[in-house]
Amino acid sequence: MSFCVLFAFAISFVGFALLRTRKKASELSRLSWEDLLARLQPVSTEGISLVALDYLKPTEGQLRIATVELWRLVGQDEGLRCMYANAQILIALAGYAQRWNPDESIIVAERMRRDGITLRRAALRLSVGVLSGRGNVLGPFNIQEAATAYYLMRERLLALYRTSHVGRYPELVAVL
Repeated sequence: MSFCVLFAFAISFVGFALLRTRKKASELSRLSWEDLLARLQPVSTEGISLVALDYLKPTEGQLRIATVELWRLVGQDEGLRCMYANAQILIALAGYAQRWNPDESIIVAERMRRDGITLRRAALRLSVGVLSGRGNVLGPFNIQEAATAYYLMRERLLALYRTSHVGRYPELVAVL
């Protein structure tokens, strides 16, 4: 009986999370370019890039960055929270580019949505790991996955604007 209750709770939680995400995405899609940029929160782009590239381009001696250093490079709790919050805004900015480049922007936005899911999962696993005491073992993987997903989202968006609307590109680079 308790398994059924737990399962029903899990399904309800997932449903609620999906509805909340869709509502937020709908709200963001109605915002202007300036409003979207204003909602972006600052993150350590250099630190995130360093962690992501270390993960994406393995070299000899793959244990180069210690867990404490990984955590510092992404901005710790605050950096993870900002990446999480910015993810939906980055996707909304990709959707905004549909005005000039509908074909490519749809594909880029979908890739970014998938990256955003990876980021959210990694952030959730990191939070659960810290609460359960398993953060020491799995924490570095989750930090790397979150940073890599955010890095890919940022790079995809910048590439889209470089080809779709070069006039807005410098402002986007300055904010990101």
